Amino acid sequence: MQRKRVISFIDGFNLYHAIDKLRRPELKWLNLITLSQTFIKPLSEKLVTAYYFSAYADHMSEPVQKRQKTYVQALALQGIQPILGLFKMKNKKCPECRHRWIGHEEKETDSNISLFLLDLAYQNAFDRALIISNDSDLAPAIRMVRSRFPEKDLTTVAPPHCYHSNELIRASSSKTKIRIEHLERCLLPAAVTDASRLVSISRPKEYTPAVIVH
Repeated sequence: MQRKRVISFIDGFNLYHAIDKLRRPELKWLNLITLSQTFIKPLSEKLVTAYYFSAYADHMSEPVQKRQKTYVQALALQGIQPILGLFKMKNKKCPECRHRWIGHEEKETDSNISLFLLDLAYQNAFDRALIISNDSDLAPAIRMVRSRFPEKDLTTVAPPHCYHSNELIRASSSKTKIRIEHLERCLLPAAVTDASRLVSISRPKEYTPAVIVH
């Protein structure tokens, strides 16, 4: 029996911020291939590829930028395809005290996920899609794919300790959730290498798992 093709669409910052709230930095060094495979049926499905949608936080401190770029490089060595948007400066104002400041907002991620989801559906590149996000802005694209291709399954996967978006639940074929134990089982090794083993990316020291002393 031919197994169904699954593609994983990962909303990078949506997942990152959920993990950041757990106050366990080692969980950020996450293997997104094995995490995605957690949610497929190995006898009847196969993960054909994964896309990681994010943006370089160039407005953050240099150490933060370096860790982010190291992680994206490690994902690319695994065969994950990074699709990067950008951060845009935006004038902000407090409605109560009228204080003004310059903020930064991530742009293009939800648009890129929607476009890739639609494009790959029209290419018939998958039978089932995993959408790892709880961003309700993705609901219109999911509804469109299910309307045009009712035979395709679209599963929304909520980040850990996050509520499911009601809009995504209504739009999708099914839903599931990332638990902390999923993250703990799906960490990258200390050094990530490519298939040739000639290129290696080392885990940032901030993501080193704590040693438990009994």
